[in-house]
Amino acid sequence: MVKLLTMNSKNIPFTQEIISNMEKVTPTPFHIYDEAGIVDNVVAFKKAFQWNPGFRNYFAVKAAPNPSLLKLLAGYGFGADCSSMAELLLAEKVGLRGEQIMFTSNDTPAEEFRKAFELGAIINLDDISHIDFVEKACGALPELVCCRFNPGEAKSGNTIIGNPLEAKYGFTRDQMFEGYKRLKEKGVKRFGIHTMVASNELNPEYFVETSRIMFRLTAELSKALDIKFDFVNLGGGIGIPYRPEQSKVDLEVVGEGVRKACEECFAAAGLEIPRVVMECGRMVTGPYGYLVSRVLHIKKTYKTYAGLDACMANLMRPALYGAYHHISVMGKENAPCDTMYDVTGSLCENNDKFAVDRMLPELTPGDVVVIHDAGAHGHAMGFNYNGKLRSAEWLLRKDGSAVLIRRPETLDDLFATINWEACNSI
Repeated sequence: MVKLLTMNSKNIPFTQEIISNMEKVTPTPFHIYDEAGIVDNVVAFKKAFQWNPGFRNYFAVKAAPNPSLLKLLAGYGFGADCSSMAELLLAEKVGLRGEQIMFTSNDTPAEEFRKAFELGAIINLDDISHIDFVEKACGALPELVCCRFNPGEAKSGNTIIGNPLEAKYGFTRDQMFEGYKRLKEKGVKRFGIHTMVASNELNPEYFVETSRIMFRLTAELSKALDIKFDFVNLGGGIGIPYRPEQSKVDLEVVGEGVRKACEECFAAAGLEIPRVVMECGRMVTGPYGYLVSRVLHIKKTYKTYAGLDACMANLMRPALYGAYHHISVMGKENAPCDTMYDVTGSLCENNDKFAVDRMLPELTPGDVVVIHDAGAHGHAMGFNYNGKLRSAEWLLRKDGSAVLIRRPETLDDLFATINWEACNSI
């Protein structure tokens, strides 16, 4: 006996009328971001860390690299966590400068370090050899330098980011002491420290434990090397409840736990409490982004397939990780979920599926399907395999209006880099 379920466990902040108006400008598929939801979340995040006057979240640009979103977040005091030239340029174009930008990269080209140096961004070194590399590339070291710590056996990663011992990121514990010593000897005056050991983690205690490890290390480094740390960057990794039965991370619990750990560790060492910063991206915009698509075909062979006009070029996570994304069907929110589907796209890859064996209401071609929690690592991970064009992005404003913040790609965009003269000469 198949259990019949309804889909009203995930809310949709827009109506069919809004979708219809958007479709007059751009066809499905497209992404929608809910400004009201993002802003409420940002306010709650900042409140949880208001005990630390210098707290700032550096939004992980890779999660949703749209300048309209970056500018919205900058208006609430968020900085930008960048890891490439393009992300640095996006931050610059929305008016972020200096220590509003954290440049955390790995295997980094010299020109990207030079751009970060030019912007006055905080350069977060991934490897001890980068001390000399940055000095040579930029002609000098910045006044403020941060180093990324890989805790190795001292801290387990989670299932997404993996075991720190096998991660390509960061300094070892011994290298942290050697690295800061060399930086001090080279004239660096101000210091930060960073780690990132989890991704999409829902246990709030995970972040409190990470903060305790980092605060203790920071205090040890301060005492041993007689240096003062401006900030401790606890990284990101706060997860979101992709499944309806999951609960969101209680930010107040995280904030209060980090506060207690901070006070305990630095008070015990007789040191001043540094600024606490983070670099969350997924939890900031992820739950407030939606991929909107229409059903093109229903196919019945060995299984029943619902083919959409979207594909994994619009949202790669289910195909890449087997990740769960909740699916709603507009107008059928309260209908019984009595039919099992594989929900697919049209790529020539059998893993081009948004869901496998998913119970949904009976679907018909033309139904509007909303895929939830696509506001981070969704559009950002798009690609052009099979000549698929990347879709539009819309921002649903707090007043209920909608603004197009990225037009869809065209075939002219796709072919713009081709050397047709060379082709014609062959």
